[in-house]
Amino acid sequence: MGVSASCLWGGSESRGNQNGSAAVTSPRSGQVISRAGSNVRVFSLKELKLATRNFHMMNCVGRGGFGAVYKGNLKDGTQIAIKKLSAESKQGANEFLTEINVISNVRHPNLVKLIGCCVEGTNRLLVYEYAENNSLAHALLGPRSRCIPLNWQKRAAICIGTASGLAFLHEEAQPRIVHRDIKASNILLDKKLLPKIGDFGLAKLFPDTITHISTRVAGTMGYLAPEYALLGQLTKKADIYSFGVLVLEVISGESSSKSTWGQDMNVLVEWTWKLREQGRLLEIVDPELEEYPEEEMLRFIKVALVCTQATSQQRPSMKQVVDMLSNPTEISLENLVAPGVLKEPRHHSSSSGLTPDTTSNRSTKANPADSYSTQTRDMNSYQLSTIEVSPR
Repeated sequence: MGVSASCLWGGSESRGNQNGSAAVTSPRSGQVISRAGSNVRVFSLKELKLATRNFHMMNCVGRGGFGAVYKGNLKDGTQIAIKKLSAESKQGANEFLTEINVISNVRHPNLVKLIGCCVEGTNRLLVYEYAENNSLAHALLGPRSRCIPLNWQKRAAICIGTASGLAFLHEEAQPRIVHRDIKASNILLDKKLLPKIGDFGLAKLFPDTITHISTRVAGTMGYLAPEYALLGQLTKKADIYSFGVLVLEVISGESSSKSTWGQDMNVLVEWTWKLREQGRLLEIVDPELEEYPEEEMLRFIKVALVCTQATSQQRPSMKQVVDMLSNPTEISLENLVAPGVLKEPRHHSSSSGLTPDTTSNRSTKANPADSYSTQTRDMNSYQLSTIEVSPR
């Protein structure tokens, strides 16, 4: 791919070197401020405007906390997804460049590939490969008229593929990466329904010598591990908790944050743990799944429970998760402690979409977050009185 000659960002100049990498330099000193990876193509704003028809609203495929995402077509016909970061975004210049550097060097079949970027004036944009089948949230959890039929074989493959991508981030990527916002709308599906983990805008990097770091909590309600949401304690185990919730969504066909079960308005994780206590785990399975191997289904549910158990240190690694999902194995649920679950306060239920269905103890499908979105909740903005913690 070619590299644009230059693009401006504030008073800094971006240019390509002989190796094809993009460098942002200071016009005063000429020193390199930061350099994008050699895999990154630098686009001009004019190119991206042309690709998206000047960022026409009809090309907007999602909106989130960092800005909007647009579908585009390059001159050669290549389809792309452009994340246009909002001027008000908390993701500043340094964070943007860090994202470029990290993502460009992290390649895996189950990770969304960063194609390029644009840093021109106050505009900061990331250009990704386009996922033809949108996101898992759109395909499975959205309105039935827009859902993609997913049998158990396809759902199992999505779980295993996502686990493989997350295992790579945790245990093979350099440096190791904690995603911090694993959820259905961040799992994109290509034309063959291959899952790809997207949105590294929330990714937190840390070296192997650090066991955990305290950080401003960023993530999505319904997926947050208790120790992360309440204590700001970030480790790989928080991602593993979120992955466990995701598996339950894939199995049930229901949203973890927008669906409730029973008179107590249990969220998905709560309800699954309650079914475990009653020996009725298969009742969580999506009724639209008419055929599935019960033994394999139970194994996937048990993996989700092991991932969401209260004691973070006892949650498996993602490599162990991949192995348990891929191969028949006995999974013991003895001595597991159910997690405390964070929920929207009851008096907010009408606005958060939490609606009980007392006739069937199952909820109807709710609209998911926009695909490609990065909708998050900054837990620091909540007072403790507005978080309902249900210890079990």
